[in-house]
Amino acid sequence: MKLLDWYILKRFLQTYLFVVMIIVLIVVMIDYTEKVDNFHKTKAPGSEILLNYYLNFIPYWANYISPLMVFIATVFLTSRLAARTEIIAILSSGVSFIRLLFPYVLGASVLALLTYFMVNYVIPKANKTRIAFEIKYINDAFTYSHRNVHIKIAPNTYAYLESYNNLSNTGYKFTLERVDGNELKQKLTADHIEWDAKKKKWGVYDYKIRTINGLQETLTPGTRLDTTLNLKPDDFSSDFNLYETLTRPQLNSQIDLLTSRGSDGVETYLLEKYSRDTRPFAIIILTVIGVIMSARKSRRGVGWQVALGFFLAFTYLLFFMLAKGIAESGNLNPIVAVWLPNAIFTLIGVFLYNTIPR
Repeated sequence: MKLLDWYILKRFLQTYLFVVMIIVLIVVMIDYTEKVDNFHKTKAPGSEILLNYYLNFIPYWANYISPLMVFIATVFLTSRLAARTEIIAILSSGVSFIRLLFPYVLGASVLALLTYFMVNYVIPKANKTRIAFEIKYINDAFTYSHRNVHIKIAPNTYAYLESYNNLSNTGYKFTLERVDGNELKQKLTADHIEWDAKKKKWGVYDYKIRTINGLQETLTPGTRLDTTLNLKPDDFSSDFNLYETLTRPQLNSQIDLLTSRGSDGVETYLLEKYSRDTRPFAIIILTVIGVIMSARKSRRGVGWQVALGFFLAFTYLLFFMLAKGIAESGNLNPIVAVWLPNAIFTLIGVFLYNTIPR
């Protein structure tokens, strides 16, 4: 690390923090303007608005826009260095362009590692508090409205509910089937099931158990049966942005659970998992592109290069959101969807690098 490296690294991180603070402040003001009526309507306490919502809202957005803000900060800093002919002086002294990239890549790598840790272990915990606040004070009361629900709760066991009331934690017209290969071995039917919070078990009411053993069948009726199932009331609660509240281990467990049940919506969780992996790489890729595109002194001034930086940054965001939306519909592999923007912008970076004078 030479004096030049410290000089660029320090200004790079300072510019990044400044840009993030400005953008997050604007986002907070816009968000408060949109939600102030909800706060008054639901009588949300001021302490909860500040501590439970905005104190967790700020790091969420700071992390969410981090790759774009790194790009903007890079363009802003480098274009100013180029405008004052500092880049020309550095290159004229015998420093190669690759060597010039070193402090930028170092700073981006530090931010990338911090982002990876934050997005997988810190931000999800903050989101849990923030989203709980939104469900309580901003969103309408949740009512589970799905009907004819089929859930695989074990390798050979399948549950069915005609409907479910999440207010009383009661499921109606319940069926539990155990299948061996293509043969039905046991089938339980019940008028309804109800969650017992003290026992942490389901109460099965007015049931009949049909057991099949070859050509032999037995039918066992009953009025109440307590049983433990791989099924919880949380499976029928609001899943509003649930994927944002899960740490890395929890996200993997949720994906495994949904996959084992054959449930819909697993793509959303896969996209969240893979996008957390791509975000640190996006920071480094966009930093390098930012240096390449703004290292030349422009006659149009710093403002033009910063504006172009904003354009490319939001083009990246738009492209990422488009690919993610296609993947959520099941028409694109989640891994391809989240890595495609990075791959394309890497190619753009290589093209730009080959066009600059060195």
